This record gives sequence, C-alpha cells and structure tokens, in this order.
Amino acid sequence: MLVADLRIFLAVAAAGSLSAAGRQQGLAPMQVSRRIAALEEELGVRLFHRTTRSVALTAEGEALLPYAQTMAEAEDSVLGELRPASKQVTGVLRLTAPSVFGQSIVLALLPRLLEQHPDLRVDLEVSDRVVDIVGQGLDLALRVAPLADSELVARRITDNPRVICASPAYLQRHGRPTCVAELEAHQCIVLQAVPRWPLLVDGVLHRQRVSGRVSASSVDAVRAAAVQGLGIAMLAYWDVYQQLREGTLVAIELADAGMEQLAVWAVMPTRRFVPARVRVFLEMLEAELSSLDQQ
Repeated sequence: MLVADLRIFLAVAAAGSLSAAGRQQGLAPMQVSRRIAALEEELGVRLFHRTTRSVALTAEGEALLPYAQTMAEAEDSVLGELRPASKQVTGVLRLTAPSVFGQSIVLALLPRLLEQHPDLRVDLEVSDRVVDIVGQGLDLALRVAPLADSELVARRITDNPRVICASPAYLQRHGRPTCVAELEAHQCIVLQAVPRWPLLVDGVLHRQRVSGRVSASSVDAVRAAAVQGLGIAMLAYWDVYQQLREGTLVAIELADAGMEQLAVWAVMPTRRFVPARVRVFLEMLEAELSSLDQQ
C-alpha cells in the first residue's frame, strides 16, 4: 500500500470530488479514479460510494481515514527530519481555534508563517465549540478552556488566567468592586457557557453566582459589551489582552478572591510523527505569545 495512494484517498475524502482532488494532487480525474480503484482492489473493500456528482466514504473508508492520515503524517515527519534545514515546510496545516483567540492571535501570525513557508497552506476553523480533531482530520486544536479527560495529546503553550474587567466609563459611573460580596451590586455580563464565575477563595475553587442585565453566547459579544460600558465581565487574559493594553478595559482585583489559572493548550491526535508544519506553527505561536506578554 503506497502512501501516495493514501494521500489521494485523503484528498478525495476531504474534497468529496475526484476532479477537485485531482486538481490538488496535479492529476486528471481518470488517474485519481484508477488509483482509488487500485487501492480498493488491494484492500478488498469499497472505500467510496460514487455518483455522477459526488463521492462519499463508505464505512470501510471511514475506518481507513485515521490510519491513512497517520501514515501520511509519518512520511511528512520523516521527510522533514531528513531534508536539509533550508527545505520549506509543505502541505496543509489544518487547525481549529476559539473565535477570539483565532482572530486576534492566530490570524495575525499567518502572514509571517506563509511568507516564511510559501509552499504551506492553512485551513483554519474558528469556532468556540469543541471539535473532534481525529474525526475531522485536523492537525491540532488550540484550546483555552479547562481540558476534559482525553486520549489526545495536550501541550501547554502559555498561561491564560481569567480576568475580571470593565471599561473606565463603567467604573467611573458605578465604582470598582473590591471583594466578592460587592459583585452583587454590579451589572455582571454573563457568558452563557459560564453562568457562575469561578473564583479561588482561600485556595478553593468557588463558583460565584452573578447577574446583570446583559448576557451573551460568545466571548466576542461579552467583550464588546464590556468595552461599551454595559457591565463587568470575566474573560480569559488572551481574549482581552489587547483591550487591557489599550485601556478600553481595566482589570479588577478582588481582595478576598483570586482568578482561576487557565492556559492555552495545543491538542494533537498523537505525539508521534508530529508534522513539520505543526512544529513550525507552534514554535512561532509560542514566540509570539511570549513577545506580546512582555510588552
């Protein structure tokens, strides 16, 4: 079984079309069809349901998908190690990131990453939902929430503590809370996924009920509401670092409670055969976050 044939299989599975996969691989649709047919003959199973308009994976094709991805990544990793250091990184970096972090940090990195590696392509999904990176064939997921138990490999990138913050205008009108009890007298902007604010009281995690006239379903909306002076928000540091630096939001410290210490994590399907495209991206991301944190 040739890795080249598995790459064609992966391209067809991703594109849902023989012609689209052929364009990606530099092959005619007929060549793609023959290579897939040869792979099916070798394995003794049918990998795709074919119609005149599209192709779709069979159950056997779905089962082959993660193995094909692993073998393709293994080849990429070996070639990346053996090629001269000056060799450019190639392939498609497929990743997902939370919406605000992805837009403010990851997208800002891409021009420099792609300039340094002109043969690299990036497929970025920006979403606050937890994505099945194995099932979707992604290289990695960047996550800023507490990690659930998982068989995936998680690499810690940097600190990402929660921050209570508000706009200067709000604080001028309503004053600054100094302790947990005083939060009750303030308009707290609630992120619907986190209805209770996690606070460290005497070293123990306590989930404080808060309320206000505004709640929102996304981090971006909560942040925007806080900047507009609609209340006090609790968000992760890297979601508001730019606003804290610009002064459109001000951090609030409580005398009797500390903030939950979160982190930014890179979650990958396996620690073996990490593709060169993932390594160079994570190295650039770590350097960028370190630089921003020191400014």
